[in-house]
Amino acid sequence: MPTFKGILVKVSKTEKKVLNVWELFEKEYNVKLYTEDFASENINAKAETKVIKNVVCSFCGCLCDDLEVEVSGNRILKVKKACVLGMSKIIHSNKNRILHPYIRVNGRLEKTDLETAIKKAAKILAESKFPLLYGWSNTTVEAIRLGAELAEYLGGVFDNTSVVCHGPTVLGVQEAGYVTATLGQIRNYADLMIYWGCNPLHAHPRHANRYSALAKGVFVKSRKERKIVVIDVKETDSVKLADLFIKVEPGRDYELISALRALIKGYDVEFDEVAGVDIETIRKLVEMMITAKFGVIFYGLGLTMSIGKGRNIEEIIRLAQDLNEWTKFVALPMRGHYNVVGANQVSTWSTGYAFAVDFRRKYPRHNPGVTSATDLLNEGNVDAALIVASDPVAHFPAKAVENLLKIPVITLDPKWNLTAAISTVVIPVAMAGVEVEGTAYRMDKVPLRVKKLVEPPNGVLSDEEVLKLLLEEIKKLV
Repeated sequence: MPTFKGILVKVSKTEKKVLNVWELFEKEYNVKLYTEDFASENINAKAETKVIKNVVCSFCGCLCDDLEVEVSGNRILKVKKACVLGMSKIIHSNKNRILHPYIRVNGRLEKTDLETAIKKAAKILAESKFPLLYGWSNTTVEAIRLGAELAEYLGGVFDNTSVVCHGPTVLGVQEAGYVTATLGQIRNYADLMIYWGCNPLHAHPRHANRYSALAKGVFVKSRKERKIVVIDVKETDSVKLADLFIKVEPGRDYELISALRALIKGYDVEFDEVAGVDIETIRKLVEMMITAKFGVIFYGLGLTMSIGKGRNIEEIIRLAQDLNEWTKFVALPMRGHYNVVGANQVSTWSTGYAFAVDFRRKYPRHNPGVTSATDLLNEGNVDAALIVASDPVAHFPAKAVENLLKIPVITLDPKWNLTAAISTVVIPVAMAGVEVEGTAYRMDKVPLRVKKLVEPPNGVLSDEEVLKLLLEEIKKLV
């Protein structure tokens, strides 16, 4: 898994024109991107207006389930109770849409029909010796199940976006187990909340109000009855919530966690500071931890994607286990995409492994750093790719993207993005949680049902339906 944090860079002033992402991609990779702007189809303005309540937001891992969406005909008019991120996704669901299947002909994407696109995609995957099936975190459990079946049938690799976010969380759990709780339990009982390496006010805007710092619980009724600690390498907006802010030096979280564990176990720490934090502040945090009635550590990419990775998470979990000798304490990852937990869950119950699953030998193998999508693409080991509900071209390391450009790519997505723009086959799909219902898992592993609010564009199927057609066609060829 690539390390995106702690990389030394040199910043210098330039007089050169600042290119947008499309211009930069064309200049660096000599690929003419498909940038035609698409608008959603016309809607029926005569229909009656209705309000759909208890809508589950399909943006982040919070899966807030109290939204109210006002719909007229096939148009979303208002979204109430959502954060700005969830509201933007739902109310602008018709923007930048892919409305037709495309196949690349002579370097340019040309419109085609769904049957032709399915046959072309099936032929590419059937003829591939080692395909990569990647993404899955922004679609439903029902679609992910078919993806796992397809990967096994093809003898390819089944991987999801946790490879570049919370994959190390999975590795830590494999070593240390889980000490966890639901967000409902945390909201009602927790009187000490620690945010470590995460910035919920930006990444999960409603987390504090619904589930943690500012939530109105049954037994812990308000912010006044809680203590909040933020641990990070710099001051973020989430520090505004904190009773105590601890600034840890980059890449030294493991040392700080180890010092906390030592003090909790009754050992002395013979240093004036650890990881840039003075020993008295560390002792103060230990006292807050052991005197809490119910404590929780919410940890984010500051731990999973910095030096230590999976070992950081293993140590955080063991810290929570140590604290349970004193009081009730849990640790919970701040998961990003709304169904990345679902992708891990489906992969685990289908294959035994949460991500980076290799079916080359016709049985599942798991070796992160070798069988993960980023590493396979960095080494140029795969000869075709099916990308579902993700945009690796925008987010993967440059070497991985360069190798992705050398192989046929099939993209299933509701909207245009960089990966769709460079693909060999593009198949539009309905937007889960807006145009199609299905199951998703919240960050605490609670499954929820996302609702269908409006109809998808004419002729556009769900991920699940497209994958069924693709699997049926491949079985005719292989």
